[in-house]
Amino acid sequence: MRSLTPHTKKLLGTILILIWVPVYALVAMRVGISVLPEAHPLVALLYYAIAGTAWIIPIGFMLPWMSREPRA
Repeated sequence: MRSLTPHTKKLLGTILILIWVPVYALVAMRVGISVLPEAHPLVALLYYAIAGTAWIIPIGFMLPWMSREPRA
């Protein structure tokens, strides 16, 4: 099986990131709007703090993959 070149990995990763971030933000906002209107302000703060930083976890796994050289 032929592996992807580093250039192709970076292109694919960039496209996935450009799709992931807006979709994640819209879903996180929608959940916050529908679930948290009656919530205590500290619960809302905690939710938005976690949701505001959780988007980076999948990207943190993708970035090393994007820059890894193919196996010989």
